[in-house]
Amino acid sequence: MELIIKPVTDPAFQIYGKVVTGYDAGELLEKMKETPLPEDVVYVPSVVELEELAVSKEMEKKLYGQLPIQVGYCNGHNKKLNAVEYHRSSEINIAVTDLILILGRQQDITPDYTYDSGKMEAFLVPAGTVIEVYATTLHYAPCHAEEGGFRCVVILPKDTNTDLGLAGEAVNEEDRLLFAKNKWLIGHKEGGLPEHAYIGISGENLSI
Repeated sequence: MELIIKPVTDPAFQIYGKVVTGYDAGELLEKMKETPLPEDVVYVPSVVELEELAVSKEMEKKLYGQLPIQVGYCNGHNKKLNAVEYHRSSEINIAVTDLILILGRQQDITPDYTYDSGKMEAFLVPAGTVIEVYATTLHYAPCHAEEGGFRCVVILPKDTNTDLGLAGEAVNEEDRLLFAKNKWLIGHKEGGLPEHAYIGISGENLSI
């Protein structure tokens, strides 16, 4: 399946999120230049130096309604989907470089918690753009738009994507998807995920 890459300004993006305006992320973008850019993908949920910046504190007050947040990053080189995840909260992404997001809808997950990757769409997020990715949007690591790789700021409620505590017995089927705090994940069999990951994506492991 060949993905058509639409600009994030395309009306099709409106079901997945929105472009956020009004914030000067320049200091954050500058600080991100110091972060590593590996050949694979690295995700760091919380970086104190990023969280201390004035724009991060402003986003905590406004975009998250004064809930405590964490500011981290996802950097590297990637061209494949590999998995989808969702949270119980919106995620703010700031593209430090041009990057591509492959997105889907939580509403399209079947009652037996499988998901058809053929329902996904791809969007180009230009460098410097701030976007909100809605809680019901399925997403995973960005894909690079240029061979030099990608850098992306990731802002979420505090402790999201950190290690789970003892959860006890599963109450329903969705509980099997809980992979980290505030992170439900469905993997593709070709995604190279850990053994305990729930595998339920049907269709291609989409590639940019």
